[in-house]
Amino acid sequence: MKNNMSAPKILPWIARKAGISDELALKLWRRAVSEAEHLTGHDSGAEYYGLAVERFLAIVEDEVGGTPAYRLDPAPRISWMWHHQTRMSLLSLMAAQNAYRYWQTTWENMNPAKKAA
Repeated sequence: MKNNMSAPKILPWIARKAGISDELALKLWRRAVSEAEHLTGHDSGAEYYGLAVERFLAIVEDEVGGTPAYRLDPAPRISWMWHHQTRMSLLSLMAAQNAYRYWQTTWENMNPAKKAA
């Protein structure tokens, strides 16, 4: 499959926070995209993009973890931000789904004749 995903605009910020070069971050991004494409079998879509970002953050954290012990300022772990954002978006979807189910149940209870038909 052809990979048509460009690097996210936040890539340089992540590179600075992790203490790596933009070039290395781009290389790691391409690796993450390749892995996501292999794992999902797609080169687009929400599942593919989410996995690509997760893999990228994990690869960056692994890369930074391999830095020399004498480095005084360890790079912060940033995958928590992605996981938190994912949880927050899932909560809104769950709330909408629960509201729909409540509305549907209420409607069915108000119109029992349609249920029997």
